[in-house]
Amino acid sequence: MRAVVLGYHTLGCLGFEALLRHGFEVPLVLTHRDNPHEEIWWRSLADVASASGSRVATPESMKDPAAAELVASARPDFLFSFYFRFMIPPPVLDLAPRGALNLHGSLLPRYRGRAPVNWVLVNGETETGVSLHYMVAKPDAGDLVDQEAVPIAFDDTPLKLYAKLEEAAVKVLDRSLPLLREGRAPRRALDLTAGSYFGGRKPEDGRLDWARPARDLFFLVRGVTHPYPGAFTVWKGKKLFVWWAEPLGDQAAGPPGAVLNDDRGGPRVATGDGTLRLLKVQLEGEPELDGAAFAARYGLKPGVSLGI
Repeated sequence: MRAVVLGYHTLGCLGFEALLRHGFEVPLVLTHRDNPHEEIWWRSLADVASASGSRVATPESMKDPAAAELVASARPDFLFSFYFRFMIPPPVLDLAPRGALNLHGSLLPRYRGRAPVNWVLVNGETETGVSLHYMVAKPDAGDLVDQEAVPIAFDDTPLKLYAKLEEAAVKVLDRSLPLLREGRAPRRALDLTAGSYFGGRKPEDGRLDWARPARDLFFLVRGVTHPYPGAFTVWKGKKLFVWWAEPLGDQAAGPPGAVLNDDRGGPRVATGDGTLRLLKVQLEGEPELDGAAFAARYGLKPGVSLGI
């Protein structure tokens, strides 16, 4: 049984390794070159696939006819997409007579689209998961084969959540790949009307709106903290990044964005509902510090207003 893998990230490595573990031949792997402007914290699928003897290619677009010719030359029974960043056009999907499947980082049909790990954290969800589904022209809309749920803890970061999703992905693949080989895998149509779709996130989306509740601001902080661009406000004409924080239930004695008395656990900032204690912060171009140490070093005193 021959499979072509289109993938990236540690999830791409886990998917590739699962295929080999279940007796698939993987003659070709399509992946991405690392972006020098990104913080690379994941395993290299290119390295893993090369070490196993698979041919590795890094197309610039799946719309290029040369990419389709490359896939066709591998004579795949299946295509598998594991965290591949390019949309795969239907003519390429059709090259796999047994089906083209994608591993998506949410419980479909919820959180279709881009950056599901960040979005579920930003939106304060308490559960997410991974889904293996067939690919069609519309993103994340094809029939579901299997999925595995994982809980989201209040203090989960993207890195912590990715670790949970990696374990869930291995479970889904170990259950599903033997059934796919044998032609016995289930498939269930997704009810897209019961789901949701989210686009990609940009660094500017991390701006803190102090008029929002402290709890919502914390969800934004945790959802885009390291290795992502980070939540930020403005102070002294520079971005002030908030890498970690704590929402407090106390009532804010000041307008949103006002720095309040520091109880030595880190400066508190008034929000639209409650206060947010800043625990890890970094002024643009300066080192990251604990909130209390930052306040002492840079003079972030009560009465200062952030965000303007």
